[in-house]
Amino acid sequence: MTRSHPPTLLTLAKRTLREECGVEPGARLILALSGGSDSMALLHVLAVLGKKQGFALSAHGVDHGLRPEASEELDRAEARCAELGVAFSRTVLAVPNGGNLQARAREARRAALLAAAERTGAELIATAHHADDRAETVLIRLLRGSGPRGLAVLPPRSGVWIRPLCRARKSDVLLHLERHALAFAADPSNANRRFLRTRVRSELMPLLEQLSPQIAGHLCALADALGARELGRRARAQARPCDASADLFGRGASTAQALTNPPIPGPPGPLS
Repeated sequence: MTRSHPPTLLTLAKRTLREECGVEPGARLILALSGGSDSMALLHVLAVLGKKQGFALSAHGVDHGLRPEASEELDRAEARCAELGVAFSRTVLAVPNGGNLQARAREARRAALLAAAERTGAELIATAHHADDRAETVLIRLLRGSGPRGLAVLPPRSGVWIRPLCRARKSDVLLHLERHALAFAADPSNANRRFLRTRVRSELMPLLEQLSPQIAGHLCALADALGARELGRRARAQARPCDASADLFGRGASTAQALTNPPIPGPPGPLS
């Protein structure tokens, strides 16, 4: 009798890399590696798939200067990279405590990763966001009043950013870690209820799953649909004949481009 098993994390990532991230043989990827469960699982997945699919992999860790344990966690991540034959580098920041800490840490991390990619010649930056992260982010954006464009969050690829695990659930990540006996660090800030994401993850999502067990998939499908809508809008805008140096309102080309190509939303949370 044929048994049907859900796809493994490796299978999900392989399919997403090929079909949605556009990773070709010879591509150079740099992984945002924190030492947390998600990024350590993705490190193992990309190290395995890189040999099969012919892309080069390096990793970069960012110490935000917010927790004394972070340096040791990155040391362990670096040791794991050495075992897998993956080059590792790190950036040490000094993000002071204050208002909207997670957002400021995210932007600092984003800048550090872009700089690391430029130094290493990497064309793509991989982050370990999965389907649960996407669902939570949609809810957070809804709570903050975002419109359709703001809800098209964390797609498989946006510019140089790729998310090979975005079709996987957190449960797939945990199963992979267990199956391959992969060690990882736990960030206590992920349980801090002062952060909205923590409350969405620990309170709102469980409640919604009681009402609709497939809610995470529904929210990700919404993000996908709105992302496709936005891409279509941009394509139509670019297809319209216009003066190369100014739009109808007299704005320069750079301003018009900025309006039709808004900044790519950065990854949420301090540790993946």
